[in-house]
Amino acid sequence: MGRKQSVISALEIPISERSSHKFLFCNLLLAAALLGAGCNRGTAQAGSPATLPPPLVTVTTARSQDVPRYLDEIGRNSAFESVSIMPQVAGRIIERHFQDGDNLTKGQLLFVIDPRPFKAQLDAAQASLQQANAAFDLAKIQFDRDQELVGTRAISKQDYDTKKNAVEVVRAQIDAAKAAIETAQINLDYCYIHSPIDGRAGARLVDVGNVVQANTTALLSVQRLDPIYANFTITERDLPDVQKQMSRGALKALVRLPGDPEGSERLGKVEFLDNSVQNSTGTVNLRATVANPDRHFWPGQFANVKLVLATEKSALLIPNQATQLSQHGPYVYVIKPDNSAELRPVTLGQKQGSDIVVTSGLTPGERVVVTGQLLVRPGGPVHIQNGESGAAPANEGKTDGQKASL
Repeated sequence: MGRKQSVISALEIPISERSSHKFLFCNLLLAAALLGAGCNRGTAQAGSPATLPPPLVTVTTARSQDVPRYLDEIGRNSAFESVSIMPQVAGRIIERHFQDGDNLTKGQLLFVIDPRPFKAQLDAAQASLQQANAAFDLAKIQFDRDQELVGTRAISKQDYDTKKNAVEVVRAQIDAAKAAIETAQINLDYCYIHSPIDGRAGARLVDVGNVVQANTTALLSVQRLDPIYANFTITERDLPDVQKQMSRGALKALVRLPGDPEGSERLGKVEFLDNSVQNSTGTVNLRATVANPDRHFWPGQFANVKLVLATEKSALLIPNQATQLSQHGPYVYVIKPDNSAELRPVTLGQKQGSDIVVTSGLTPGERVVVTGQLLVRPGGPVHIQNGESGAAPANEGKTDGQKASL
């Protein structure tokens, strides 16, 4: 009231005297304006806590569950079997019996090399055998006749030995002719090139009409894709733990492509551990064998590999999105029975799909905020949305075989 009277008194000064009070008058008006603005701002700030409603949040309950303890590695797929088809005889290719990219079966005919020269060699070898058989029959008849006379001394001992030797020579010629027939038959069979494995054909490297050389010209590559290998490495620091687990039985690996969603891993068996550490990288090569009937994995692709070492019993899980990070480390908001939020520092373990393991800071059954953390104040009230939100269990989406193996 006193400030208002001062302003009114200043306004009631005669005009002739106002010039001397002009500066004072302006100062009074400025002070009144500042005081009014300050009072209004203070009133607004004082009333704001009462007007803001509790933030809306969704919560979930921390739960216990058995989860795998694993090493997370990057690997690369390779074919279970890979064969480079090469001719074993020289000649001109006259037929092709597949298309590029075909799925081949073991024994399927792929190429035909002109068989006529090798058929002629086989016929010649068979004729040589017939000739040797005829010569053997004659030599045997002559030897049998002389054998009857040798006791009577009608022939000399030298003639007898000559006839006997002739029989043995012809018998050896028969064996040589049989071997020549077998060689000619093998070369003739080599003219018909078959797939040695079940697999997928690549692009042909030689067309019909080309002349190829034996064991020199590659014709085709065939790769077996089911099952498939996932090759990966571990550091030498992890090697003792892996060796310990392998001594107890075959290790398991969960393999998926980088673009596959979490929980879609396929179970594989780790059956190979290299016999040395690579000097340049300090890592050891391992290989998992994974079933691939639908050709989901392809040779050369990168893959995410989880090498399962053991099963952690009764691990505490919460959704990964419930965790927040501050300069002091990770934390979560825990909802108390009175629906107030407590900021709780936690220690985190490995991720399990969309969940994460909490090693300390929480107990099973406690409720944590999953969404809406941005507006939550430590110790302040919250409004919980109807129904609890939470991620699916860590092993949801896995096959029964994966769950049983873990």
